[in-house]
Amino acid sequence: MAAIEDPAAFILRETKVKPVPHAEEIRLHLADEAMALWQKTEEQLGEIGLAPPFWAFAWAGGQGLARYILDTPEVVRGKKVLDFACGSGLVGIAAMMAGAACCHSVDIDPFALAATKLNAALNSVSLTHETTDITASSLPDADVLFCGDVFYDQGMATKVLAMLERAAQEEMLVFIGDPGRSYLPEERLEELATYVVPVTGALEDNEIKRTQVFRFQAA
Repeated sequence: MAAIEDPAAFILRETKVKPVPHAEEIRLHLADEAMALWQKTEEQLGEIGLAPPFWAFAWAGGQGLARYILDTPEVVRGKKVLDFACGSGLVGIAAMMAGAACCHSVDIDPFALAATKLNAALNSVSLTHETTDITASSLPDADVLFCGDVFYDQGMATKVLAMLERAAQEEMLVFIGDPGRSYLPEERLEELATYVVPVTGALEDNEIKRTQVFRFQAA
């Protein structure tokens, strides 16, 4: 199969603009038929080595972080924000809406960065973004780092935890949104808020998830 078309064109065709269930102030380009899009992109993108369409869904951890940011804007107001594994760009958009000085969104999937750019424009905010793996490189300059739903896989969790250690050493505030994924480092976390978040039932084990926002504690 030939390489897939321009990511932005694909996203615009395969998604619909919808409000985020737990942060309705924000609208995103989201999958309309969840499993149909997931299967289509797994087949098409998998052939050219790209990831499944995590960018097409408002995952529970990101929704929790977005709600927390919008409700407690002082955590980002006037600060430089780093949105790790940004997916749809939801968290970075919330940060800019809450008064962050700037937000740099990072993901390894170029489709996620295309979705983030489209979603930022949809919500009239400006983000910088790059496709890179910052778990294996120096961290961008930031005051606050957010990561949502990143502890679902042991290998990923190990890399992310090492990155968060470096961020804490560089005196960044680190916030995590998570609905109880298997490899969450609970012993290192201070709970800040708990939400009941609507999610895509076809991709989760339920249609709502109890989702928590934590602050990461340095070793």
